[in-house]
Amino acid sequence: MNNISINYTLKWEIDSAPHYKFTICKKLVNCKSGKIIKKVYNNGCIGYVIQGKFYSLTKLKAYINIIKKQTTPF
Repeated sequence: MNNISINYTLKWEIDSAPHYKFTICKKLVNCKSGKIIKKVYNNGCIGYVIQGKFYSLTKLKAYINIIKKQTTPF
């Protein structure tokens, strides 16, 4: 049995759902489950389904912030 591991660098997070994060390569990842969320085409809009609700890419841009760096004590 062979295993493959892929590492993504996270850069942006969503304000209302901080466990959903965007990578540098523009993929949306749910960090709780570790799954990549697919883009959805709905009523002429392209977007993502986040926590059971559809968000178009234009509306989602208002809720995205860069992840702040965390300081460690050591």
